[in-house]
Order: sequence, then C-alpha cells, then structure tokens
Amino acid sequence: MNEESRETMQSDHLDDSAPATAPHHEAPPQPVEQEHRTADRGEQGRRGELVELSATLPGTERAGVGANGPTGRPLPDFPVPAPLTSHGPARIIAMCNQKGGVGKTTTTINLGAALAELGRKVLVIDFDPQGALSVGLGVNAQGLDVTIYNLLVERGHDIRDVIEHTRTPDLDVVPANIDLSAAEVQLVGEVAREQILARVLRPVVDDYDVILIDCQPSLGLLTVNALTAAHGVVIPLECEFFAMRGVALLIDTIEKITDRLNPRLHVDGILATMYDGRTLHSREVVRSVVDHFGDQVFHTVISRTVKFPDATLAAEPITSYSSEHSGASAYRQLARELIARGGAA
Repeated sequence: MNEESRETMQSDHLDDSAPATAPHHEAPPQPVEQEHRTADRGEQGRRGELVELSATLPGTERAGVGANGPTGRPLPDFPVPAPLTSHGPARIIAMCNQKGGVGKTTTTINLGAALAELGRKVLVIDFDPQGALSVGLGVNAQGLDVTIYNLLVERGHDIRDVIEHTRTPDLDVVPANIDLSAAEVQLVGEVAREQILARVLRPVVDDYDVILIDCQPSLGLLTVNALTAAHGVVIPLECEFFAMRGVALLIDTIEKITDRLNPRLHVDGILATMYDGRTLHSREVVRSVVDHFGDQVFHTVISRTVKFPDATLAAEPITSYSSEHSGASAYRQLARELIARGGAA
C-alpha cells in the first residue's frame, strides 16, 4: 500500500468517528474538590435535619422552661431555693423499689450531693447488704467494726459514732456491709421490729435537713423499717417495660404501711431513670407511667450515661466528678424539684 492510499484510509476513519461524538454535549467531568463540596453540603443538610429532629424528641437537652419535657408535660421553673438559716429537723426519704438495678443507689448518692450543694445538711443511710452506697462514697465498710447492722441488732451504740464524713461537704453516710443480710432474721423476734430504724435515727434527726435511705431491692423487713421511719418515698423506675410491672405492688405495700404503721408516709414522686430519648421504648414507658400516675411522676428524668459508673468507680458523686455533665445537671434539677414539691427543706 502506497502513502497516498494510507492517508486516504486514515482520513475516512476520522470522518466516520466525528459524527458519532459531535451531537453529544455532555458536561465536563466535575472536579474532585467540587464533588466533595457537593457531598459536604448534602451531609450538612442531613445533619441539620437530624438537629431539627432531635429538638422535637422528648428527653433531649433542648427542652427548656415552658417547653414539653421528657415526660410530655410543660417543664416548670425550679428556682434555686433560699439558703437555710438553721438545720433540722430532717425529712426522711426512702429510696425504694423492690426491683434491683433501677438506680436507687446512684440516685441516693447524687441527689444527696445535689442537696448538699444547695446548703442542706444530708445524711445517707446504706440499708442494702451489698454496701454499694458506702463504696460509691469512698467508705470501706468491710473494714469497719460497727455499721448500721450493729445499730439495729445491738444495744449501746450511738449512731453519731457510726456516721462517716465523705469528701462532699455536708454529705455524711451511715455505712453497711454484708453483715446487714443477717439483720432480718435477727429482728423477727423483736418487739415493734418495724420501728427499729426509726429509733436508731431519732438522735440525729435534728442535726440534718434531709436523710436519704438507700433500700435493698426487696419488700422485706428492712424495707418495711425504712418505710416506717420515712416521711416520703422516692421510687426510681428504670425506663423499661418489666420495671413498670412491680410499681403497682410497691404502691400497694406503701399504702398498707401508711394505713397500719406510718400515717405520715407520702409518695414524693416516681423518678424515671436510665432514660434513652433515642429509643421509642423509653419514650413509651415514660408516657405510660405518666398516664397511670400523673403528677406523682417527677418532671426530671435521669438519662443513661457511662459517667454514672465512672463516678462510682472514682468513689464520688457525678456533681463533683463531672460537674458540667448533663447527668449532674439532671440531679441538681431533681434536688430543686424535690424542694419545690415540699419533699425537702
């Protein structure tokens, strides 16, 4: 093939391919940076939608005074109470629920610390043989010769000698250890056995503004003692369906004790704990509790967070361990709400 024929063939090939591409006016490929910017704008848009959605979900930290809180009711203003000019007599509050793992000990520690921040003198009673309250406040109860157990079953002890001071100012504790598990058996034969704790606490009632009793997860004789000694009951309730089932039984027990042993006993409130506003289940449990118990349910709700076990491991309340955390803010609000309701001085 000569040079002239080869050039003619190449020219024909180019002419055939030209019409195939000429009618198409496709946009040039988008630069990589511009693609990223477009994706970022889409991601930001989705994030903005999520932020708007979270603002409408119950249980988010965005709810303010007057807006609907996690319980679905308008959130009242709980002002900081005026300082006290004197201390005592104490109002005794039992932290009670026969189901375990609902936040009784966590609430006792952190509510006590929040009340102490408000200038109240607070005494917490470890009334659970597991001794978790004592450990959570940095007290090694296993090494103590005298605990709440000895005050209950032995004569001649003064509660002032058993009280331990904690690192939190104005927050003291009466510790317990595994010995307390034997107390129920030993108290069975005692006269007025349901009123023994009330007798034990009597000498220090005028020294404190609030006494919180961390009850064991049962409705046995120790819990009956706590309810007989108390003025009020706070019922921590985990935001989980099975936790709801025992509340009616507990309320029935409280009513019997009010009728037969302690006419002054009053339910201060039901506290929703371990709440997760991202789950429909938590929101439905809170809604159901409010439907059944109405204003007995605290407006304050305690959300689930890893900071609570972290603070327990550090043996201090969350109000000092992580003062700015939302969990600390929730317990401070609970303390103000309890005072506003008349549940504390």
